[in-house]
Amino acid sequence: MAIALVEARAVADGAAGVDAVIDVRSPAEFAEDHLPGAVNWPVLDDRERRVVGTLYKQVSPHEARKVGAAMVARRIADHLERWVADWPRDWRPLVYCWRGGQRSGSLAWFLDQIGFRTQQLRGGYKAFRSVVRADLDRLPVALSLHVLTGRTGSGKTRLLHALRAAGAQVLDLEALACHRGSVLGAVPGAPQPSQKRFETRLWQALRSLDPARPVFVESESRKIGALHLPDALIARMREHGRCIEVELALDGRIALLLEEYAFFTRDPEQFCRRLAALVPLAGHAKVHRWQALARAGRWAETFADLMEHHYDPLYERSMARHFAGRAAAPRLTLRGHDAPALAAAARDVLDLVARGDRGR
Repeated sequence: MAIALVEARAVADGAAGVDAVIDVRSPAEFAEDHLPGAVNWPVLDDRERRVVGTLYKQVSPHEARKVGAAMVARRIADHLERWVADWPRDWRPLVYCWRGGQRSGSLAWFLDQIGFRTQQLRGGYKAFRSVVRADLDRLPVALSLHVLTGRTGSGKTRLLHALRAAGAQVLDLEALACHRGSVLGAVPGAPQPSQKRFETRLWQALRSLDPARPVFVESESRKIGALHLPDALIARMREHGRCIEVELALDGRIALLLEEYAFFTRDPEQFCRRLAALVPLAGHAKVHRWQALARAGRWAETFADLMEHHYDPLYERSMARHFAGRAAAPRLTLRGHDAPALAAAARDVLDLVARGDRGR
């Protein structure tokens, strides 16, 4: 059987008709990003890839290929013995590497010789990456975005979750980025993905949305933690998004932040280390005051002071620059931040949007 070469766009659109997607790159390459649903069958592990690369540069391509071929053959034999014994003859694997060259070609040849209906991704991961980047420029333009705005601790993220539970379309950027969007926003035990992995996750999320229906998203800056949002999405949010201002009383905001960041009470020094990043914006005196309050266990005062003297003024300046539509946005005051209050608020938001759509 001949190995079929398939285009990245066909794979992205689900038109390739495969039973498994096999990434033969090294574990480190796979961890940085991979095609959705792919499994990793590395034909060279990270150390072996470094060895072959060094030989290629420092000795000769021929020497590198001799050493690499033996390594690849042993790896492929291991994969065949471990994985393929139970697959029927009509099994349809898709194999790819970085550029669709020798690494994926080697495994694809063996699978084809066994008799499987093998396909190889033309251009490899690099071609898929080009599809993702093109779609991240294209997909946001078609979306009808409703942007939840509101000060820190006002319950925007929880309202977003309540909207999803109510059946609305939601784009949860902070969940995709594994970060809550401020200097305090790193999620314990959940490191952020790589930029490429984040963009693939975002690409999947955007492709799942129906442009004919409203999409709810939280207002964000250009960066969430260390990750950059695509320019097209930022532009769509800021220039065409319909803002809904979410409000919560100050005591409710403090209570919510105490819940969200309860882990800091068990490790005040981690909190203080993160606050140190605010010195260029807030100055040493304010940061030292917040750190002293935290070390004294006065957490409600800490968050209240942080909001009054840093987050609220910063947020207002940023929103005035970037979300002109916020000034005329309808206000939604949460009656609390528990599940019933958020469910009621989600119904109010959906009613508000429905009335607005009927009025246009």
